[in-house]
Amino acid sequence: MANTESNPAEAPKDFIRDIVAADLETGRHEKVHTRFPPEPNGYLHIGHAKSICLNFGIAREFDGTCNLRMDDTNPTKEDVEYVDSIKHDINWLIGGWADQVRSVKNDRNGNAEPYFTSDYFEQIYAFAVELIEKNLAFVCELTAEQVSKSRGVPTAPGQESPNRNRAIAENLELFARMRAGDFPDGAMTLRAKIDMASPNLHLRDPALYRIRHAHHHRTGDEWPIYPMYDFAHCLSDAIERITHSICTLEFEVHRPLYDWIVGNVTLPKPLPRQFEFARLSLGYTVMSKRKLLELVEQDLVSDWDDPRMPTIAGLRRRGITANALRNFAYNIGVTKFKSVTDIAVLEHAIRQDLNKVAPRRLGVLKPLKLVLTNLPEDHFEELDAINNPEDENAGSRKISFSRELFIEQDDFAEVPPPKFFRLKPGGEVRLKYAYIIKFEDIVKDESGNVIEVRCSVDPDSKTGGATAGRKVKGTIHWVSVKHAIDAEVNVYDRLFTVAEPDKAGDKDFKEYLNPDSLQTLTGCKLEPSLKDAKPADRFQLERTGYFCMDSKDQVTPSNPDKLVFNRVISLRDSWAKSANA
Repeated sequence: MANTESNPAEAPKDFIRDIVAADLETGRHEKVHTRFPPEPNGYLHIGHAKSICLNFGIAREFDGTCNLRMDDTNPTKEDVEYVDSIKHDINWLIGGWADQVRSVKNDRNGNAEPYFTSDYFEQIYAFAVELIEKNLAFVCELTAEQVSKSRGVPTAPGQESPNRNRAIAENLELFARMRAGDFPDGAMTLRAKIDMASPNLHLRDPALYRIRHAHHHRTGDEWPIYPMYDFAHCLSDAIERITHSICTLEFEVHRPLYDWIVGNVTLPKPLPRQFEFARLSLGYTVMSKRKLLELVEQDLVSDWDDPRMPTIAGLRRRGITANALRNFAYNIGVTKFKSVTDIAVLEHAIRQDLNKVAPRRLGVLKPLKLVLTNLPEDHFEELDAINNPEDENAGSRKISFSRELFIEQDDFAEVPPPKFFRLKPGGEVRLKYAYIIKFEDIVKDESGNVIEVRCSVDPDSKTGGATAGRKVKGTIHWVSVKHAIDAEVNVYDRLFTVAEPDKAGDKDFKEYLNPDSLQTLTGCKLEPSLKDAKPADRFQLERTGYFCMDSKDQVTPSNPDKLVFNRVISLRDSWAKSANA
């Protein structure tokens, strides 16, 4: 029976969960044990979030266990920075939701650590020796190019290596010398002896080990040989007693090799099985770690945690909550069909989550001065403002109101377009939580730009006044000039201008980068309560969008009062509106 308590929504139903339920029902497995095995060669992205939520979610629903395991078999591309970032991302994403099903081991200091494939290098090596002893593996001296050419095509048999029928004793000796470091990189590989006529090229004597004299971030220089992913992955699953090895669809053709390896070495039963699902493809971004690394290395983004990046670190810094990301990744569906998920689905999940939890505040991003001419210069009063109309327990707060205010430049038009219901000559609007005001005059600078709007207040139009019920079509927000705090605001948008930048014609994907994906606004004016905001806080600037304090670019010795905020997302999907237009 699946456990669905405290899930972000009722547990989804899909073909993988049906398989898990059937395996428990028939007694094939007594307990579910899944794993999430990233390679520490980059930062995790939103596609990994789907896999994380699937593996940890299944373990959670079926009272099982899920391992975090670093697939650290390629030391030339891996780094401790990536290991640390993966641990941080996992802890943030599943914390308070599925952390209780995570299986961890403790390091020598008693700290919780993920598993590492490098933990099993000795065992994996022993399995390779077993295959040699069974005459199911041999040492091959062909180059990588020669091996690739000899495999041929699926419709015709490949050509056997001239080393394929070496004596077992000679293979054992050569493999031991490979481990001892007697040969240079690329001199030889250990290959499985399977079927050079198989229509599946992955079964045509695939490599199991390669020579690589490279320093490993955990084992140092102990190993001059490293197991290939296909060999190490399935054996690591078996060593950890994984029941359901859930992979993305590109590994479907690798499954026969997975089964061949675990079926030909000595392992306890039942053996792990691999199942595949379609990976997440998200519109207006790229999901390849190689391409994301290009963006970082070419300084097209600031770093892996740039808030425009689809990395979990970037999404977190932008202000997207773990709950919103889980709800998106956990509930978008698990199928065998390749498709592109509209980014609007993610944006809807973000808005839906923040709408419930984000307190409302007032802020003006592009300020224009407004003077209320019929109020005295020293006028001051405190008005009641609702913190969150979606949360009945959020209460209200006091906001400062004075004669001089800031409003958004876009909320005034000297020559208004049709159906413009904000402030304009001859027009009236309501100031949010305050009075109805009527246009009187404007002040311009020498260049003819409007620098001040002058209006009069209807003093009886505030709540409880004689004309409080009078209707006007427009309501605008504001902040008091005397009480506003200054801030810098990063307004982020979609990273690319097309839905599938890596498939849009013959151009390099980077040519589709959105030049307006980041706009940094200075001189923004916010209500003073936001001076005490923390990076974990999210809030809605009314009529503008959802924001959070940036977790990186903050107070500096040269600017101790610097406040930097990120726009998480706008209130509405402006892209859809533009497309419809």
